Amino acid sequence: MPTPFRHTEPLPPKAATGRVAEIYEQITRDFGIPEPAPFVVLSSAPELLAPAWALMRESLIAGPGGRTGKEVAAFGVSQANRCRFCVDAHTMLLHATGDHALAERLARGQEPQDERHARVLEWARRTRVPGAVREPYPFPREETPGYLGTALSFHFINRVVSALVTESVLPGDAQRLRPVRSLAGRSLSRAVRRTAVPGAALPLLDGPAPGPGPRWAAGTPVGPAYAALRTAALTGAGLLDADDRVLVRRTLRDWDGSHPPLAPDVFPGRRERPGARLALLAALAPYRVTAEDVAAWRRPEHTDHCLVHLVAYGAFAAVDRVETSLSAPDAPSLAPRTAPHTTQETS
Repeated sequence: MPTPFRHTEPLPPKAATGRVAEIYEQITRDFGIPEPAPFVVLSSAPELLAPAWALMRESLIAGPGGRTGKEVAAFGVSQANRCRFCVDAHTMLLHATGDHALAERLARGQEPQDERHARVLEWARRTRVPGAVREPYPFPREETPGYLGTALSFHFINRVVSALVTESVLPGDAQRLRPVRSLAGRSLSRAVRRTAVPGAALPLLDGPAPGPGPRWAAGTPVGPAYAALRTAALTGAGLLDADDRVLVRRTLRDWDGSHPPLAPDVFPGRRERPGARLALLAALAPYRVTAEDVAAWRRPEHTDHCLVHLVAYGAFAAVDRVETSLSAPDAPSLAPRTAPHTTQETS
């Protein structure tokens, strides 16, 4: 059976032990999918897997706000990022919420009939463009941690998936068929409609408590999950030299949210700066990561653990840019905006 992964070979979930096995157990129970590729692909780096799952769980699944509305937000972010895998997955998950008509309207490229869902969808799409959306948001203020957490979670997950997972949610792209996606959604309905207790993913995080997180998280478990993912993802900066780190930060600072053109190739050359190229592709156009890009960067000491960390670093560099523009102007920084100088080249 063909592997759903690109450029990496994570261990099968059945081989998982310890904390990774605990995470899979919680994913199966709360997400309803035993081996979801977006998380399996992160399992080569458990220190990334735990907070990535925690942020999605605590915002989309257990956070404030209705599940259907947050699924619309996840769909819109995935659409803006051109992540076909996630667009298809959230079409099926909308079926799981019971809103079959909405799911099929989105699958056909139509706008929601419900005005609230239409506003959320447009807001979610626009979050890719730094500075394009400000308060008031199209949901009640008390639901901000759930919606912002969901949007930022998928700005990260979309990029990891587009870089390292194939586009097919189901074998043979079966999810493109209406009866199949409807049936798949119905099979997930029990898990999607089950009430999830907030905070249950936080004990799975590694190391000391990460702190309350950004102000918009309003003291909910979304905040520590976001803070933990940010800390873990930005350690991937240690796989780049100082000049490459500066290039990534400068490029993301000037990024306007657009998808880079195919020609001319605006990314650093594979021969001259392969690490910076891979990180910036992950940030801005992860669906364009090729086997040649990965091979140009990889050295004998670069394991799958390293590759996942470098992709996660580039992905979160983009998330950081989006989050900064979504935060209130007077919101305090979660951490220094420069990436940490770590030494994980042989992670």
